[in-house]
Formats: sequence, C-alpha cells, structure tokens
Amino acid sequence: MDIEGHRLSLSHLDRVLFPGSGHTKAQVLHYYAQIAPVMLPHVAGRPASFVRAPEGPAGESWIAKNPPAGAPDWVPVVPVEHRDGATEQVVIDSTAALIAMVNLGAYEVHVPQWPAAAGRDAHDRLVLDLDPGPGTDLVVCCRVAERLRQLLDEDGLTACPVLSGSKGLHLYAPIRPASGRAVSAYAKGLAERLTGEHPGLVVASMAKLERRGRVLIDWSQNASAKTTAAPYTVRLRERAQGPGVAAPVTWDEVAACRSPGDLVFTPEAVVERAADRGDLLGALLSGDGVRGPVP
Repeated sequence: MDIEGHRLSLSHLDRVLFPGSGHTKAQVLHYYAQIAPVMLPHVAGRPASFVRAPEGPAGESWIAKNPPAGAPDWVPVVPVEHRDGATEQVVIDSTAALIAMVNLGAYEVHVPQWPAAAGRDAHDRLVLDLDPGPGTDLVVCCRVAERLRQLLDEDGLTACPVLSGSKGLHLYAPIRPASGRAVSAYAKGLAERLTGEHPGLVVASMAKLERRGRVLIDWSQNASAKTTAAPYTVRLRERAQGPGVAAPVTWDEVAACRSPGDLVFTPEAVVERAADRGDLLGALLSGDGVRGPVP
C-alpha cells in the first residue's frame, strides 16, 4: 500500500497477536494508522526504541534500539550516544514511519524525555511512573497521582495523566529544557516527599520487598539514558479486552476511578476518544506556563 508517498508491503496481516481478544496484526496496524495524528507530536524528533515481538506477547520479545532489519531507507535515524558508544536510532516523524516499524513487529514504542535535536541535556518534560506493587492497584495510583498533581501545581507545573497501558499511571509535565540530572533530582524529591507523607502507601525505592502494599513512584525514568512507553503506544500486555494502550485520561476520570476496570480502554476505544475529544495530552505540547524543574 501507499502511505504518504511511500510504498509499503504489509505482511502477516491475519496473524493473531492477542489471542484473548483475537486482535490481529492488521488491527494493530489499523489502530496506529488512525491514532497517528495525535500520537506523532509526542514522539516526533525523539530517538525511539521498541519492544519487538513479531509473534505477539506470548512469543519471543526484545528491546531494540537499532533500526530493525528491513527498515526502509527513508525512515529517518539519528545518532545517539550510549555508554558503549554511538548508535543510530529511528525517529518516528510520520505515519508512514510508524506503520513501517509496526509492520516489522516493533509494536511498542518508547521515547526519552528529550528531543534529539536539543540533546540529552535538554529534557523538555518530566515523567513520574506510578507502579502499583502487590496488594495495590490503579485506584491507589489515582489517589497518589492527585496528590502529586497538587505538589506539581504548587511549583507551577501542569501534570498530565496517562494510563501506562499495564497496571499503573504515568504523570507528565512540560518543563523548560534542563539536564536529566536536574529533572531526576526534582522528581526524586517529589517521590521522597510523598513517601514521607504516606510511608505506608508510597515508596520511592525499587526494592521489591519495600513495594508490597505500596505504589512505587518511579522517578528514575527522567535519566537521560531511560525511556518511557510513548503516549498512545500499544503495550504488549495480554488482557481479556485486548492489548493495553498508554491512553491519556482526564483528571475528572482519575478522580472518579473506584475500580481498575473504570480506566481500561481498548485500542478502538482510544481511537474513538481521540476522534471525539482530540488529544487529551495536548497540554504537554502547549508549553503554557512552563517553568523549570527546580522552581
């Protein structure tokens, strides 16, 4: 098929990737084609990495930073420095590039909090990953998110909630460009402050023993070397309703959440929400009232 002037040969369209719901590769490709207008502004210009799983979540999966074998030569790449040297990474700057990557089994898209053109020391958004430990759930994450929203608002930052597509919640906030070290220090301070307020509910440590019955506020994804599942990406999580999606939600929806099932959206539902309501994560792009990460 032709996409934006590029010829693509799509393969294995009838492959069932999510047996629980019957979602096929064709349906996942269709989702990405439909959601691209609101997804692209959140990933364009950022070096992408992928969770590749050609057979779906039940098959072999791996994290890929290099362009997948077979990637068209018109898909843009940028050099990115890592500890073990520089590597080229794909930049998803168009619907065609997105579909080309998904067609190669790169179903889950991750990006850092800095754009390639500005570099690793110019983070333009902060992220907090709220991950429920054993004995907690998305409902508890929502209550923690509401308190974090208050703290961020006190510092002049606008918090934007996004379902992780797994079990938890991501909070983003647009910031003036700053180093990963500065943003991480600020995010860690928020996590530790909330841990001090609610030690039986929140933890800022990755230690598994400490996470039981608590919500982990993972501040570490603000490090320049880290990435986060991109807004609107499909997640390789098998659920009865179908694949999870990193779906933006409203604060009213967060406040009203009383059961994890209250905030579960299929890819089709996410497309419908975007068609009806636009990009619920638009505040992350507007830059209105943006302040630095260390007020």
